[in-house]
Amino acid sequence: MTSGAGTAAPGRALAHPDREQLALERVLHALADPVRLSVVGVLAETGEELPCSAFALPVSKSTCTHHFRVLREAGVIRQVYRGTAKLNALRRADLDARFPGLLDVVLTARRRADGT
Repeated sequence: MTSGAGTAAPGRALAHPDREQLALERVLHALADPVRLSVVGVLAETGEELPCSAFALPVSKSTCTHHFRVLREAGVIRQVYRGTAKLNALRRADLDARFPGLLDVVLTARRRADGT
């Protein structure tokens, strides 16, 4: 596991699996939940780092924290602290390198299911 990069204060860096540690079953588990899949969809569409507050999720704050943690621990997203904000970014390059085409297939299936 690596710690988060960026400008995180000591003790505020979050652990992330290295690319080689990404496991298909953990990534698929993380993507199987509709709330987590919506987070990944937003991050894929924007291509930007977004704070947790940017996501309009239909769950409590503590449940949001759980969903972001599952995504981070599976290696789907990278979270870094910038000031008081925790920013989230999709680890597309790592996912594409480890599991070529997986993310595109999942996101395309999501769009079809949503009718968009």
